Amino acid sequence: MSLSRAAPRVTGEPVPDRTAPDPGTLYGVSLGPGDPGLITRRAWALLERPDVHWTYPVTASGGASFALSIALAAGLRPPPDAEPLLFPMTHDRARLALAWQQAAERVLTVLRRGRDVLFLVEGDASTYSSFGYLAATVGALGPGVPIEPLAGVTSFSAAAARIPLSLGDGHDTIAILPAGYDPATVERLLDQFDTLVLLKVSPRLGEIIALLERRGRVADAVLVEKAGTAEERIVRDLGTLRRERVGYLSLVLIKRARPARGEPGCDDGNEGGPGRGPEP
Repeated sequence: MSLSRAAPRVTGEPVPDRTAPDPGTLYGVSLGPGDPGLITRRAWALLERPDVHWTYPVTASGGASFALSIALAAGLRPPPDAEPLLFPMTHDRARLALAWQQAAERVLTVLRRGRDVLFLVEGDASTYSSFGYLAATVGALGPGVPIEPLAGVTSFSAAAARIPLSLGDGHDTIAILPAGYDPATVERLLDQFDTLVLLKVSPRLGEIIALLERRGRVADAVLVEKAGTAEERIVRDLGTLRRERVGYLSLVLIKRARPARGEPGCDDGNEGGPGRGPEP
């Protein structure tokens, strides 16, 4: 009688852990820019689950989290083990990389226990969000770990609705950029796009106002600060802000003024083609 024999294991080869649970999913939970009413039903359902682990970004140890404050304002209550993850406000790449590494390692510890992790973010998790850095680092350290960003309301779409302003019509083009770009870039894009969305304008607001005044475009611009919150402010005359420091959560929307008729791509009843008036 022959006996089957197991294949020999190579020395040093790790023994598979047959009891380890499947890893949990890392969710980027978009909460909108501040109005609790803009939290999606999908995000709400996840936040109400009793078995998930909440995490949220802070810029300094012991600091407050704007993302967490949106959830609290909605009446949601974090689980007892909810914890902050440090994402410092700095341009020091080495310091940022270390923070992302530490945050990812902590998240992976929970995920590998089979528990889902929610990372709370204001606005939309896929748009200039700290979730992008966390997701990339977790993906690099833990290949195969499920990662899912939840779509949410961006600050600029909420701001446009509050003005109200249509960001794009017909064949309009839209550019979205942090206003940390130099004014020359912003000026070039003014000529290339119908609408500009300038995020985080606080550090360079004076330069932006000066540029718009020089180009005769001040009337096309509106500043919105803390869109959707109780402290929301809408300023339609940017000239009044020349010497004022606005908050970090401020943006400027600039849309080129157009004639009422003859719009490219609009059906205005003319048969002569876009931009042409009626035949005499």
